[in-house]
Amino acid sequence: MPGTGLWRTKSVEQSILDTDEPDTKLRKNLGTWDLIVFGVSVVIGAGIFTLAARTAGDVSGPSVSLAFVLSAIACGLAALCYAEFASTVPVAGSAYTYSYATFGEFIAWIIGWDLILEFAVAAAAVSKGWSVYLQEVLALIGLDVPTVFDLGPLQFDWGALLLVAVLSTLLAVGTKLSARVSLVITIIKVAVVLLVIVVGLAYINAANYTPFIPPAQAATEDSPAIEQSLLSLILGGQTSTYGMFGLLAGASLVFFAFIGFDIVATTAEETKNPQKSAPRGIIGSLVIVTVLYVAVALVVTGMVPYTDLATADDGTRSTLATAFAIHGVTWAAAIISVGALAGLTTVVMVLLLGQTRVLFAMSRDGLMPGALAKTSSKGTPARATILVGIVVVLAAAFFPADKLEEMVNVGTLFAFVLVSLGVIVLRRTRPDLPRGFKAPLVPVVPILAIIACLWLMLNLTALTWIRFVVWMIAGVVIYFLYGRTHSRLGKRQQGDIASGGEVTS
Repeated sequence: MPGTGLWRTKSVEQSILDTDEPDTKLRKNLGTWDLIVFGVSVVIGAGIFTLAARTAGDVSGPSVSLAFVLSAIACGLAALCYAEFASTVPVAGSAYTYSYATFGEFIAWIIGWDLILEFAVAAAAVSKGWSVYLQEVLALIGLDVPTVFDLGPLQFDWGALLLVAVLSTLLAVGTKLSARVSLVITIIKVAVVLLVIVVGLAYINAANYTPFIPPAQAATEDSPAIEQSLLSLILGGQTSTYGMFGLLAGASLVFFAFIGFDIVATTAEETKNPQKSAPRGIIGSLVIVTVLYVAVALVVTGMVPYTDLATADDGTRSTLATAFAIHGVTWAAAIISVGALAGLTTVVMVLLLGQTRVLFAMSRDGLMPGALAKTSSKGTPARATILVGIVVVLAAAFFPADKLEEMVNVGTLFAFVLVSLGVIVLRRTRPDLPRGFKAPLVPVVPILAIIACLWLMLNLTALTWIRFVVWMIAGVVIYFLYGRTHSRLGKRQQGDIASGGEVTS
């Protein structure tokens, strides 16, 4: 008997069949290399240029390199689950589509709403970081032009606006074109990262690695309980700055640096051979960036004492260039600024791509307005791309980006938990499905992925959890006001739309 109401599921066959509808058909023109480039281009960005140094100075000390390893393990376990789903259900939407096939429409909506939080908020936050680096690069060539200025009671960030507008246009024109642009920029920033590692090795002082895990810092009036990690709060710890709680909190923070490999899964529908290319793209990009992240973290914490990387009293935050500036290597700091500008460009591009594909998938299912699922003559969801661009432009141009990283992290980890659980469910309910890639040791690997992701979620601040719950409540309200009554799957079950495929529970 087909599932009804909140728990109606959309079969894998129906999901794949929907990809052939002429008005909402995406062009298949991406290969394995394109997917690896997308993954690397979005992951190597804000994390490697800003987050490593800042987390070392404020939260974890030299153990930030271990924090990257812990976070990479959680991502690696989840990546195996994503790879199986992407090869089994090569449909736009990533975790949203997978949840629709396993848990039902309501959970699918929740995860889709959750992914909107991940991609849109991250794109807005990173584009503001890009604007800061743009101002620095302009200063290097003698142009002292601020990228942010007051506009009445608001601050207007024209740099962020410019970036999002240009990238949205590129994505609307064609995914293959954006892949080529991303390839060129990715080569540049990977070269900069390798240069940083090689040059930084000459300035490493082994004494800076001691203590590797600094003693926990006593709580102060400036660090209220709600700002410490939830795990620390539950276990009665006074602070999550340094010490073991700091290491674990650091792992949850640097998780932001890995966000992006899951975006590869959102492009599976546009891939020529998704059964092989999607798993290779997901796992390949994750391996590459993990090696680079750990190397950079070891270099930057070896170059200067971790206390020199802490946020200054005036709020100035350290970056990868800070360690080089302390040693007077200004030319390297300048190259890092240029590399960061290039790096953050592709991060925002692929985040916009992921956001558009999730919105496209939800619109094609009727949970969002169907007009957003219409594709252009180029085979791209131009309307959805333009809408996403407008929303991100407004957020990036007029609103501050503080605390957005943690909001993105909690949403992404929640998605990882559902995808990992979904692999177990689909193995039991649909063992007959052809799988181009199978995650090893199921259910052990998915269970370990769930535990690792939940552990990282517990190490985010209590305030982040409160904000996340508020966002999800808003999503539930929208589903009941619009999505539930406009669902194409629901209309098929009522006979309002010809099925064209099997619908199962």
